[in-house]
Amino acid sequence: MKTNTFQNPLLSGFYPDPSICRVGEDYYMVTSSFVYFPGLPIFHSRDLVHWEQIGHGISSPDQLDYKNCETSLGLWAPTIRYHEGMYYIINTFVSEGREARRDNYIITATDPAGPWSKAHMIEGADGIDPSLFFDNDGRLWYTGNYISSEAHYEGHHGIYLCELDRETFHFQGPRTIIWDGAKSRSKWIEAPHIYFKDGYYYLIVAEGGTFTNHSVMMARSTTIDGDYEICPRNPVVTHRHLSLEHEISLVGHGELVETQNGEWWMVLLGVRPYQNAHFNLGRETFLIPIAWESDGWIRPDTKHGLVNVLERRPNLPAYLPKPEFFSDNFESSFLSNRWNTIHPSPVPFYSLKDRPGCLRLFLLPESLNEICTPAFIGRRQQHKNFRMQAAMDFMPQADTEEAGLALIQDDRYHYRYTVTLKDEHRILRLTERRNGKESILGEIEVHNEGRLYLTVTANEEGYHYYYGYDDQNMEPLRLRVDPTLLSSLVNEGFTGTYLGMYASGNHVPSSNHADYDWVIYETQANI
Repeated sequence: MKTNTFQNPLLSGFYPDPSICRVGEDYYMVTSSFVYFPGLPIFHSRDLVHWEQIGHGISSPDQLDYKNCETSLGLWAPTIRYHEGMYYIINTFVSEGREARRDNYIITATDPAGPWSKAHMIEGADGIDPSLFFDNDGRLWYTGNYISSEAHYEGHHGIYLCELDRETFHFQGPRTIIWDGAKSRSKWIEAPHIYFKDGYYYLIVAEGGTFTNHSVMMARSTTIDGDYEICPRNPVVTHRHLSLEHEISLVGHGELVETQNGEWWMVLLGVRPYQNAHFNLGRETFLIPIAWESDGWIRPDTKHGLVNVLERRPNLPAYLPKPEFFSDNFESSFLSNRWNTIHPSPVPFYSLKDRPGCLRLFLLPESLNEICTPAFIGRRQQHKNFRMQAAMDFMPQADTEEAGLALIQDDRYHYRYTVTLKDEHRILRLTERRNGKESILGEIEVHNEGRLYLTVTANEEGYHYYYGYDDQNMEPLRLRVDPTLLSSLVNEGFTGTYLGMYASGNHVPSSNHADYDWVIYETQANI
């Protein structure tokens, strides 16, 4: 039975920088994915509340060169648009540092589920967070962020506009600055989106950086190339006046959509913090209703003007997507959309065929301790309280070999829960990597040569590591392991925690492998 409310976030876990478009009664959304592959997850809904992942914008290694970037670089904020039978995603691939090389490109598809085209690079397009606007006269416009060469203050950025050739996606005509951040003393102004309504071109941007002072700002003009009037009530959406430990914090980076019934809504990012404003889930996707005031500016149409956990539903028929399962028995011929690797792999490192009904990971020399493509297949941590369990068969042949589970933020911050050899004995070891330095938090000899069941649970007290020789009887190896190690505040990263299967020869070539019969991930309300 349809209720009158829904619960935020729309997409729990690391799904930041949402962009949305409507095509008739269908809604499509895409989010950032940074170095994880496949990249740019794409979702479909008909009621704005229930979403089903239907594919990825980047699903083939030959679409885009990932360049072996560190975790918080790669595929930044995308924008999805539809025009005359074609879907477009425009995106920035960031490499060589957060304010270094920024390659802006467009991919296209006739079906949002894919396949999507190879990346069409836009020559001369600098900055990040590009967006597309198809005007009523048939012209196609690019708008994006730039770093001001004048640098009047820290974070002095702005927004520029240029026309694109609709066939070649090359810039044509003049480049126009439509919002110099100095005009509103805006820091790190980014994420521009243009909409046309009631004779005005409205420009929505993010401002203040994606952490403490994050917000949504607004301006408008009667012509697309300016002069843009800054909204006198900016920021139009923010929580920066609230405690950083408010139940939803750091909100911003919004995108508007109008329903077929004339309602306006905004998708935006936010985080759900715990003790001392830490957050391990990354930046998530939220939804709020929007009202247009009589003076032509917007406001959140919510209680106290905030992004709330419980919110009224859109006036849309209930949508029932396909059922989604958190367990995986690896009986399909392909991995589900939930699983990702770190970068596309130059060589295959897993198989679903070699041992039917199992995921086989081959031990690569690469390890999680470096920027690389390790033998890791993971999924997002989507809940503060969860249980993950895996059934693994692995017999190490050297003390350099290890396989098991890993919980990661990046190469400098992670936990490895792996089986290895020590003094010719098979042991289970929990290793912490903190800012590049490793510590062994616990280890125990494994008393069988067969299957081992590895379990990780979590709550605000920490991560808890268990093991067993069957799937019903678990013994603790280490409890209350520091959760803040995987907080985005600790590593100052843009992603969230990933959980998954990992195998490595630790810089030594190996012909060995680990088999995973099944994996379960589920939320646990009371652990």
